[in-house]
Amino acid sequence: MNRGFISLALILLTACKFHPVFAQSGKGGMSMSGVFESSVSANAGAGDAPPLTYGVEEYANIRMQAKIGDNATFFGAVNFIAAAGDYALMASAAGVDIDVGENYAALIELERLYFRLKSETVNFDAGLMRLPFGYSQVWGPSDFLNPKNPLKPDARPRAILGGGLSWYPIDDFKLQGFAAAGRDPLARSSGIAGISADRHWDWASAQLLYSLERSEQFPSTDLNPWTHRAGLSVKADLELGFVMDMLYVYNKEIEDRIDGLSFSAGFDYSLLGANLIILAEYLYNGAASSTSIAGGGSFVNRNYLYTGLTWRFSDYTNAGLALIAGIDDVSFVPLVTFNHDLFQAVTLTVMAQIPVDRDLLFNDGNRGELGPLPPGVSQGSNFYLETKVKLRF
Repeated sequence: MNRGFISLALILLTACKFHPVFAQSGKGGMSMSGVFESSVSANAGAGDAPPLTYGVEEYANIRMQAKIGDNATFFGAVNFIAAAGDYALMASAAGVDIDVGENYAALIELERLYFRLKSETVNFDAGLMRLPFGYSQVWGPSDFLNPKNPLKPDARPRAILGGGLSWYPIDDFKLQGFAAAGRDPLARSSGIAGISADRHWDWASAQLLYSLERSEQFPSTDLNPWTHRAGLSVKADLELGFVMDMLYVYNKEIEDRIDGLSFSAGFDYSLLGANLIILAEYLYNGAASSTSIAGGGSFVNRNYLYTGLTWRFSDYTNAGLALIAGIDDVSFVPLVTFNHDLFQAVTLTVMAQIPVDRDLLFNDGNRGELGPLPPGVSQGSNFYLETKVKLRF
């Protein structure tokens, strides 16, 4: 499979570089950009995990864009990854098809592959692309096609195979219809379709969302294959920057209707000449909602709170401290970050996570979801440190 992706990447690069259709009209032609990241991690294990492990990863994301005439654009992106230690084990545990060899494991992944047709009031996008929804900065209830996880702040959102037709009848208003293949690529009778509306004002923005999914996976069954989702996301820039994001999931198999609700609300505020940025956001996570494990998200409890501070030392250096808290089981993860621009387009990032729960503090056996050793697992982490050098080109 990786060899096939290599061949595909080379074909794309060659086609975009040399085929004359991409360069016609002389209005932009083909362009390439990308990100390269070199990462090293260290982990102090909990439970049955080794007391100290490490990981090394080299990651490159190569992006391509080509104008086709005056009204069409092609987009493509490929990920190249070489990993060892913890990074390779995490990829393997996630079910990623990696080539394991001597010294390192390799992965090549097609990340984006789509086109855009554009006129004055209508856009049409189709292919392997991103379909984002909602204004939440932390939890992302409305972004059900790829829920956010604040424990993995650098994760690049995955694409979906689908299409979207956007209409702009007036300034600052967009009406979008979209469709996507089902979550199981081998299923022949599943899929997602929906509509969204976005309205922007000088001080606020609002989005309405509805989607219908046919699936044979939870929470749907063969008897009730239809899942409905309806959402509202609002942000307002007043003295504080407020955001509210909610998505409700309905399926006949969900017995307790509140289980279908994912709701987040919060604010951000800057002071001291915009050098200090404060961000806080609460999440209610229903057991079958978009942010839950059962609904495709990452969390199992009901109530969470994210609070974060970022201090800008200069235009080139900043540091952050965040606390991700699981309110129900009193577990939390302090997250410390440091970013420094070494020189133009090259950034050094250091990130540390320290899981804490009641069992760690009082040794009372009350393990929490965000603690060093969550319930139901035998291996965890007492401390995680990652250092990364990122190059943009």
